[in-house]
Amino acid sequence: MFKDREEAGARLAEALQDLQGQDVVVLALPRGGVPVAAVIAEALQAPLGVMMVRKIGVPGQPELAVAALVDAGEQEVGTSSGNETADLQLLRNEALIRQLGIPETHIEAEARRAGQEIARRRSLYGGQGWSGSLEGHQVILVDDGVATGLTAMAALQALGARKPAGLVMAVPVAAPDVAAELARLVDRSVILEQPQDLGAVSLWYRRFDQVDDETVRRLLQDAAQRLRGDRDPG
Repeated sequence: MFKDREEAGARLAEALQDLQGQDVVVLALPRGGVPVAAVIAEALQAPLGVMMVRKIGVPGQPELAVAALVDAGEQEVGTSSGNETADLQLLRNEALIRQLGIPETHIEAEARRAGQEIARRRSLYGGQGWSGSLEGHQVILVDDGVATGLTAMAALQALGARKPAGLVMAVPVAAPDVAAELARLVDRSVILEQPQDLGAVSLWYRRFDQVDDETVRRLLQDAAQRLRGDRDPG
């Protein structure tokens, strides 16, 4: 069990110390992954950004994902292309959708809402984090834990298409079967705990407070200011 997200980030940063000094970009799955990723980015002296993904859950069980919508473009956070859905891709768990009998109308409606939320966050987080090309960089994707893995898989597939020099998945806790699926999509997987009976991710933290938008903005701002300070010779 982890004390909080910051402790989880510190333990992941220790496992990733060999990447310090390399051309690394740390990306978090908002919002819970951002406090974890912020610690890693500071330890590695790397820029911090967010990867916009929204899960689509089962009716009445929103935490059980049957699909995920991911912002697959490289549009700068805080800007508008005039078409907010242009870079959005939907990853579906067709087997689970069929097994649970999820109506297509539910998927479509939730995808529209997810797209609106991605657009809202893209604007709200407003250019605070990394927004450049990922080609040629070592990219570390971070979350505070992975349950079904669908949102992380959607993000990793989109990131792989951006031609990074290397792709790393770093999370404190995930179930073994999900960890194995994630490992197939990356060059390196760092998962500290892989319990057979995961349950909810929150069960693996003594403190698991809700992360709000203002906290995300502050952490992104702090990371950007730190990097500017590190590069300022004065």
